[in-house]
Amino acid sequence: MKMIVQEIENDYTMITLDGRLDLEGTQKIDQQFAYATSVRPLKLAVNLSGVPFIASIGVRTLLNAARAQAGRGGRMVLLGPAPIVRNILETAGVDRIVPILNDWETARAVLRPAT
Repeated sequence: MKMIVQEIENDYTMITLDGRLDLEGTQKIDQQFAYATSVRPLKLAVNLSGVPFIASIGVRTLLNAARAQAGRGGRMVLLGPAPIVRNILETAGVDRIVPILNDWETARAVLRPAT
């Protein structure tokens, strides 16, 4: 599992995950991901396009990040999951807590604060 954090347009943060979010993959990024998603409020997109599989521990990691952002006044979306990953997330009810989106433009619009 690999994790890349990027600042985009000085307002948004994108975390790109690449690899399986199973027990082993989640353990590889757990501390780094928790720190990156919980220290300050962000307009955060988590790019899941490189994640071929997600287990319950990966779902928990994403939900913890979403709760941390909500608690700090930030916003988080999930971006571009593969169909099987989207299905797992929707079956787990994640889409009722965190928007699951297909493209960056929609993600940016959702993350933008209401005026």
